[in-house]
Amino acid sequence: MAALRVVVLSGSGRALLNTSKSVKTPVANMSFGSLPRSRKVALSTLGVVTAGGAGLALMLHQSVKASDLELHPPNYPWSHAGPLSSLDHASVRRGYQVYKQVCSACHSMEYLAFRNLVGVSHTEAEVKTMAEEAEVVDGPDDSGEMFTRPGKLSDYFPKPYPNPEAARAANNGALPPDLSYIINARHGGEDYVFSLLTGYCEPPAGVAVREGLHYNPYFVGQAIGMAAPIYNEVLEFEDGTPASMSQVAKDVCTFLKWAGEPAHDQRKRMGLKLLMGAGIVVPLLYYMKRHRWSVLKSRKIAYRPPK
Repeated sequence: MAALRVVVLSGSGRALLNTSKSVKTPVANMSFGSLPRSRKVALSTLGVVTAGGAGLALMLHQSVKASDLELHPPNYPWSHAGPLSSLDHASVRRGYQVYKQVCSACHSMEYLAFRNLVGVSHTEAEVKTMAEEAEVVDGPDDSGEMFTRPGKLSDYFPKPYPNPEAARAANNGALPPDLSYIINARHGGEDYVFSLLTGYCEPPAGVAVREGLHYNPYFVGQAIGMAAPIYNEVLEFEDGTPASMSQVAKDVCTFLKWAGEPAHDQRKRMGLKLLMGAGIVVPLLYYMKRHRWSVLKSRKIAYRPPK
């Protein structure tokens, strides 16, 4: 007790007791008005560009959205929609049959070759037989003339029309779109195509459809030049599946989904392998990180001012 009293009464003790308890720290006073002119201009320009880009993106998004009179397609429970679900290849095979017997009369698939079907929906022998049924214009030969030959695996699907002008002339001015990437090119994907194929109906009261057009609430403008392409028993499937309208539309949508994304199954399989590998590698890397850096992370750094 006496020793403590001596310390308090000493000069160093008085200085310690008289020291203010609050420590003043400099406060940074940053405001837009205190910035230099060049920095003000740069920040103002950045703000205007950001706001303009956001407004433009919103306008473009609103412009491609369906109007109030257009019916949005519902979400259907596709078997391949899950993160680990693959395509139904039996449905892909039936969908190709629908395309060949119904859709190929007007629509092309110029980015799909016969060889793409091998191992997916058909065997190599079956695809060779189907390819030979197509007459392909080739040449020129030794005399400079074009000739026709049976198709090969390397040939692409034949086009129904030689050029877009002929396609428009045969369809009252409407150009049938290519179906190679139609699922990826339409908002809604296979939901939209399925709803379009099964959504033909009579126009409501007060709605007049021009001659040569057909009413479909899922199409932009509700008037489409293509007549209803499918109906119940429009064809007979090779495997005996009942060819109802919904079944035919489902199968051709599955085929078009595969055509637009042939690596669909491989992509999901690769993702599953990546997740399984990451589940093993990440804990090992975390343990190694903890082991390697445990000494450095547990160090205590103390500042000792010079005397």
